[in-house]
Amino acid sequence: MPQHSLARRPYNAGIDWPLKEHPAIALRRTPCIGICSTTYGDLVCRGCKRFAHEVVGWNGFEDSQRALVWQRLGQLLRESVAACVTIVDEAHLLAAAANYGLAPTADTAIELVAYDVLRQHLARDADPLLTELGLAPVADRAAPIRAAEATQRIDREFHERSLAHYERSYRVLAR
Repeated sequence: MPQHSLARRPYNAGIDWPLKEHPAIALRRTPCIGICSTTYGDLVCRGCKRFAHEVVGWNGFEDSQRALVWQRLGQLLRESVAACVTIVDEAHLLAAAANYGLAPTADTAIELVAYDVLRQHLARDADPLLTELGLAPVADRAAPIRAAEATQRIDREFHERSLAHYERSYRVLAR
């Protein structure tokens, strides 16, 4: 089966990202995952990757403002997954998703499916090789790795991209 990079797959960057592309997230009122580093002075949360002012003002945001934040987070997460993981066997990945009760729709970005499958394995204290999930590390990191390491790489990449977005948007160093 031919190998292709997740970065080459188109994604829907619509404002309705959490609802359309990731139904499980649409049910969440907030991106918060309970690991807030803005409490300790970070300008970008290491948990949810929102900016400090978004964390503080979230409950007062209009739906359109929240949707813009969700859109940015979705785009940055998809880009982060694509930077760290290559899909080798999409059918195998989707089968792994189905084993965990994940039901992606035709509109669901495959990057989000890959990320959810990795997180589901970790939540169950499983740490398979990426190849067991239909995934592989990107070419510059070609040595076989496990789900935990891939998830850590994605999370670091997601945080770095969020920091860069903050610095580009507000012309303030967030480091």
